[in-house]
Amino acid sequence: MAEFVISAPPVPAIAVSGGGAFPVHRVYCIGRNYADHAVEMGHDPEREPPFFFQKNPDNLDPSGRFPYPSQSNDVHHEVELLVALKSGGTQIARDQALSHVYGYAVCLDMTRRDLQGAAKKMGRPWEIGKAFERSGPVGPLMPLAQVGHPTQGRIALSVNGVLRQEGDLDQMIWKVPEMISYLSEYFELRAGDVILSGTPSGVGAVQRGDVLDAVIEGVGALRVIVV
Repeated sequence: MAEFVISAPPVPAIAVSGGGAFPVHRVYCIGRNYADHAVEMGHDPEREPPFFFQKNPDNLDPSGRFPYPSQSNDVHHEVELLVALKSGGTQIARDQALSHVYGYAVCLDMTRRDLQGAAKKMGRPWEIGKAFERSGPVGPLMPLAQVGHPTQGRIALSVNGVLRQEGDLDQMIWKVPEMISYLSEYFELRAGDVILSGTPSGVGAVQRGDVLDAVIEGVGALRVIVV
């Protein structure tokens, strides 16, 4: 391979509980995967084929600080379970999907809702509202040996001590094995890919100075300060 003509950028990574780092290859995000959130966003909660959008790997940020982004006056929080893959492939069967999982983490899908809404109206992609710098605050990645495969448990987010979002992992319309299997029909999944698995209802705006506390039972907690 020829030498790079500029300095190679650093490899995006998530800190692993117990030591080490998980290199991130791609970030897939499922939309409207909790029925109550689908309703609050104005959509029918009936089960329909899932759809995904992407964030950039370096959007994931473990710093605990979320800089309020430019070009937006309506930035929302969305608490989500992050699924990290240790292997991949195509046409992965549902009953084999969990064998590709390395671990889980608490993550936020921060969204420039006004820019996302404008893109929706024009039939344009969502990346301008979703894939901006540091838009994925993330906690430590918990290996399977520590947490197993969480299929139920409270998922919640508070802002300045006031509960905003609350649900249960078992309310996901598309479960983790189904998401992995479905994605593998359209993409060749690889080690380092991560999936954000959707958010319960209660999404809302944040302001500079807000303190966000996210928790997923059995997985961990994440505190983020909006700066």
